[in-house]
Amino acid sequence: MTIEDFVLLVQDELGLDVSAERLDVGFDEVPGWNSLHLLRLVALLERETERALSVPDLLSAPTLGSVYALVAAT
Repeated sequence: MTIEDFVLLVQDELGLDVSAERLDVGFDEVPGWNSLHLLRLVALLERETERALSVPDLLSAPTLGSVYALVAAT
């Protein structure tokens, strides 16, 4: 999954207005973000990558950029 794919997934599936340049801002700075988005994002990422991801690692990620880094590393 590329960074562009990740951004499109967040935009299209979660309905959030994010860009690759703003992935490293805290979740509290993402317009419209709430904790349910992270749970939904985990499920979407597992579906898209077709592999199990470390849920504890993803839940402790401080930014969307760090979520992407965890996904890209697996």
